[in-house]
Amino acid sequence: MNGPSISTNRLTIRRLTLDDAPFIVRLVSDPDWLRFIGDKDVHSAEDARRYLTSGPLAMYAQHGFGLYAVERHGDRTPIGMCGLIRREGLEDVDIGYAFLPQGRGQGFALEAAQAVLEYGLNTIGVARIVAITDPENSASSRVLQRIGMRFERQFHLSDGAKPVALYVIER
Repeated sequence: MNGPSISTNRLTIRRLTLDDAPFIVRLVSDPDWLRFIGDKDVHSAEDARRYLTSGPLAMYAQHGFGLYAVERHGDRTPIGMCGLIRREGLEDVDIGYAFLPQGRGQGFALEAAQAVLEYGLNTIGVARIVAITDPENSASSRVLQRIGMRFERQFHLSDGAKPVALYVIER
């Protein structure tokens, strides 16, 4: 496999593939995804393959990193995704994550985000990583603070968009 396979105590973090389409449909259809991240117009496996091809897979090809599947070691079930993104409207590499309901409340987001952050800073050598979150998403803000990121400011990614909170960490 090209790219990282990051292992933590409980998780494997690996590149997404087109075979992950059913998981992607579940993840991006989750009410919390829709509330805090937005509708990606993914309603079928075909839509998910389009999302994967134009999103994570294209980012791997262009930048060598992107969003990754997060699986539990024991059953290899994808429970979320976490990775590094080049996002329009941001100068810096952005860490992002989202988890299915069964992957929440157990420290998986913290474990995955810490591993991806260390990968970005220490393996890839990114000097500054940012994260954006909905200011109302207190769980996400807590994860960012616990992995050592600091709140910098609120801003609008685009005209008419709701404000997002920007967190930063630098080597």
